[in-house]
Amino acid sequence: MPQTRIAADTLGVLTVCLVALLILLGVLCITYLFYFRCRIRSQGFFQLSYFSGPWIIRITFILFAIWWGIGEIIRLSLLRREGRLLNTLNLKWQETVCKCYIVSNLGFAEPCLFLTLVFLLRAPLHTMESGILSRQWNGKTAGYILFYCLPMVLLQLVVIVIGPTLHNNKKLPSYFTSTMNKTDQIVLCTYPLLSTLLLGIFAIILTAYVFWLGRQILKMVINKGLQRRVYTLIFSVSSFLPLRVTFLGFSVLSKPEHFQFEALAFLAFLALLCCAGVCICMLVYCPVADSLALGSLQDLEGRRRLDDGQNDTISLIANQSHMEESAGFSPSRSSDVSTKQRGSISFRALGKEDGSSRGPFVELSLFSPIEDATPPESPPLLGWPMRPSPSPHQ
Repeated sequence: MPQTRIAADTLGVLTVCLVALLILLGVLCITYLFYFRCRIRSQGFFQLSYFSGPWIIRITFILFAIWWGIGEIIRLSLLRREGRLLNTLNLKWQETVCKCYIVSNLGFAEPCLFLTLVFLLRAPLHTMESGILSRQWNGKTAGYILFYCLPMVLLQLVVIVIGPTLHNNKKLPSYFTSTMNKTDQIVLCTYPLLSTLLLGIFAIILTAYVFWLGRQILKMVINKGLQRRVYTLIFSVSSFLPLRVTFLGFSVLSKPEHFQFEALAFLAFLALLCCAGVCICMLVYCPVADSLALGSLQDLEGRRRLDDGQNDTISLIANQSHMEESAGFSPSRSSDVSTKQRGSISFRALGKEDGSSRGPFVELSLFSPIEDATPPESPPLLGWPMRPSPSPHQ
């Protein structure tokens, strides 16, 4: 067996293993999301519903990542060897598989993955009525993702359908539109340069938009922990996506099963795999883990400080007015001390002496270390609006 074929098979096996790990991570995160929602409903953590709002879009993001990973496996020449799965298909069907791969991954899965990432980042910027607490938000967002992805699907279809005609008329070189490389026994998938250019334009537009979103979100965060998460997301999108497009573009300089092509294709796969893995951890796992830890803190503190005379109020921290009367602390200083002690998200329901109250909100100090806590002399921290707790009379 030629050395280049051994290298191609080795990279193919490694690709299958990495996709399996991505699928395992996705399944675990989906299970974690369902556990989070069940705990909110069973234990009455109504305030945490804010962080559970985009659960359908989070699952959708994971499903798009799994879809993309399966497509990368189907592309491999490893499955087209004698006696393998795709080798049972005739050459015509193998050509169809390569064309479907281009439309499915480069035209649908990857653009939908980018768009879902953008909508998850935009979620905190919405208002209460149209934001992630709205029952229609998940459905509308899913519709927007499919709608905005439709132009990419159509353009990739145009490349696949009209491409051979342009090549036959000698208007474009073959590597601009070719989706395959035929041999006597199998058909090997390639990346048309036009398809890669379309994906690159799409990635550039979304990367610029992610930079703008990151700037808006950084204005809302209140500690270094959240800032690190936002910077990690921005770095992942702005570095890994251009790398993938670059590697795919240079892959046209060689043919499948040549070491240069297989190495470039694997590096392009690895770039998007890292981006998807980082985004799943930052946008799915970490918010759920923080919220579950906060629910445990609230449960312990609620048992210790529950006031039987105030059954109409559910709070995730001690009542500030009670602390002000007993210890002489102001609400802002009391919140700062609590934040220093726990370093967690703090939910507050502030009220005035005359009985009128301001809308409750959540401070997004997501379990930052103690050294990242806000100094006592600083003004009260900004937060996002929250859904008010349900009345016990309902």
